[in-house]
Amino acid sequence: MKIVKAQSKIPDFVRHALWSYDVSQLDLVKHKSLLIKNILDYGTKQATDWLRCMYTKSDIQTVIKSTPESAWGKKSLNLWSLLYDVKPQHKTRFVG
Repeated sequence: MKIVKAQSKIPDFVRHALWSYDVSQLDLVKHKSLLIKNILDYGTKQATDWLRCMYTKSDIQTVIKSTPESAWGKKSLNLWSLLYDVKPQHKTRFVG
């Protein structure tokens, strides 16, 4: 079981995957879904390796399932869905 410390710092090599956020305001526990999704979608191998050390496989699978397909880059979603054997539950953010 991995335990993420809320006060842990986001490394510089991860910051580019979070380009639209003020990284100093992000909390590793509170913003877990945002961090996982953005690092999987935009991160380098080094960033995704860090991510897998910080969060459990179950955490990552949950984010992939709960983030709509339309919110992902197509290539990223294909890769992570294959590696984690899970797909988003919805195609778009709007269910109806």
